[in-house]
Amino acid sequence: MRTSPVFGWLLCAGFFLQAEASPQAPAREFALKAESPKFWDLIDHDARLHKVATGFGFTEGPVWDERGFLYVSDEDQNKIFRVYEDGRKEEAISLGDPDGNTYDRARRLIDCASVLRAIIAVTPEGKYTVLADKFEGKKFNSPNDVIVGPDGALYFTDPTLDLVKGETQEIPFQGVYRLDDKGDVRLLTKDLSQPNGLAFSPDGKRFYVDDSKQRNVRVYDVKSDGSLTDGRIFATEVGGPHEGVPDGMRVDQAGNLYVTGPKGIWVWGPEGHHLGTIEMPEQPANLTWGDPGYQTLYITATTSIYALQTKAHGFVPYLAHKH
Repeated sequence: MRTSPVFGWLLCAGFFLQAEASPQAPAREFALKAESPKFWDLIDHDARLHKVATGFGFTEGPVWDERGFLYVSDEDQNKIFRVYEDGRKEEAISLGDPDGNTYDRARRLIDCASVLRAIIAVTPEGKYTVLADKFEGKKFNSPNDVIVGPDGALYFTDPTLDLVKGETQEIPFQGVYRLDDKGDVRLLTKDLSQPNGLAFSPDGKRFYVDDSKQRNVRVYDVKSDGSLTDGRIFATEVGGPHEGVPDGMRVDQAGNLYVTGPKGIWVWGPEGHHLGTIEMPEQPANLTWGDPGYQTLYITATTSIYALQTKAHGFVPYLAHKH
């Protein structure tokens, strides 16, 4: 994610991603780098990256709509757009520093609204309702990414703020939260330095969240009440300066993880084996599954949106229990 200049906030993930797009960063190209033969079971050797649209400030939070477009946040232009496969874009809402998005089971667009410091629901008409903006009476820090859990609740990350010199602010715990349909918020864990992207395994038994500051992915076991136990390091994504950090993540129906990280998207097997990396021409921040069959990865990467056809079938949480 990138953060709003309104408050002078600087989150680690946003810093590294912004540096990646700086003029000093070396030129990058699309490449498929396998670490295991299993990588080619998921992505064809001859797969080509397609640029869907460009000219954005900083893209985040892609959500595929079956009508043939993506919702995409632009953190610099302070808008959420509908982006069509021909590159056309329409403004869905003007909003200070929108970040991660998801559909919930009712097909409402849910956004992490950084400037509002809230989780909101956005209507097709471009209005919004605040679903939650406090925990134990304190305002959230800067909600980052959000997904639907196997129980239908919303799970989101809320990293700490780095305030400008002289500014004071009473803030709640950074960490991972659960928001149910009654509006109740529960803190699930606060043991991460910079919680960012998050995902459930397809069977709902494991929960993944990455830490942009520590550059790793953690996994937890999920109890029947949605609480998390036995947190442990699942994977580490360490790269060079300006190469990016773990951010958005998705899983496929076989339980493989696709996590943005240094130079592109790192693909991990369910047991924590690094299968390979999708190197990107621009540093990605997030990704989602789309198209009929959900076999295409749509990737928000700095100023552009890309599409990559895969052999995998994406796991889409808000569709998993729609019947």
